[in-house]
Amino acid sequence: MFHKKLLALIGGAMALTILSAQPVLAQDPGNDETSDRASGNVRGDRVLPGRMSDGARERRDRRNRDQEQAEAPPAATPEENKAAAQAVLTAAGVSCQVAEATLLGVTAEQHSTYEAVCAEGPGYLAVSSTPPQTFNCLELAGQAETSRLRDPEADVGQQCTLPVNLNPVPVLSAYARSAGIDCTVDQGAAIGKSTAGNLIYEIGCADRDGYWIENTEGAWRATPCWDLALEQESCRYSTAAETSGAWRTVLAGTDAAACDVQQARRVGRDAQGLTVYEVKCGEGGGYFARVGTDFKAQRVHNCIEAATIAGGCTLTAAAPATSEQ
Repeated sequence: MFHKKLLALIGGAMALTILSAQPVLAQDPGNDETSDRASGNVRGDRVLPGRMSDGARERRDRRNRDQEQAEAPPAATPEENKAAAQAVLTAAGVSCQVAEATLLGVTAEQHSTYEAVCAEGPGYLAVSSTPPQTFNCLELAGQAETSRLRDPEADVGQQCTLPVNLNPVPVLSAYARSAGIDCTVDQGAAIGKSTAGNLIYEIGCADRDGYWIENTEGAWRATPCWDLALEQESCRYSTAAETSGAWRTVLAGTDAAACDVQQARRVGRDAQGLTVYEVKCGEGGGYFARVGTDFKAQRVHNCIEAATIAGGCTLTAAAPATSEQ
């Protein structure tokens, strides 16, 4: 899986290599040392093999720390990290104007790994390998959420941690506006990829039905959760009440506006390219609704009128037509 690939690249090699110096204990040759060893006495910091005094251990540790600090490269500045992350993302062909970046570590192959916040859109993990590798923060978080739903103890690999990258709502709100959705986005996640390889996001709307959105060849396509429910697809950020209640918006302004939809099915498309649905009302009766790309019904037919359309109503038994009808 995607996060497994990332884990193999950077999961176990994030920590910088630390050079340690082995201590060398000074010894003064002489008869005193021989007599001390023979008697088992210890003078100063000299110890018997396998033993070390607390003072000697502290001095050794202090020498090691001093050596490590002397040998460690100077830490990069925020601006240097930002420039380096920008270079990796640009080389990888990712459209991102880096607003903030942090160095996460260096792999065993000496490839630097950065987390970047973009001025617009999701953030990324970027690895300065050849070729460079990048990982969408929203996609990583979505995969982690899906894995944890299956197994709360699942190993989800390296994740983005900068606060801006942990909040998907601003990014998904912008995507929703581009898709022509006017709801207030309050939740969302990347949930997988389409058969065409496009990343699919689910957005949750405040107090109403949500959507799946997908960018196809530069254009956003939105599918409401009420439509997905007809194919047994469940939206994790929309309740059953929000999904069933969405039909009121679909049927508003038509003769079926008062229909309390209890059941629905997709019938097909008509000659004008409108999607035809059958709905069953809670108080009996039903309709065929011809719905446009804006998910609003343009025309409706009761089940008597729809008797000759695509086999007629199947969710509701139509009453016999009167002579007037």
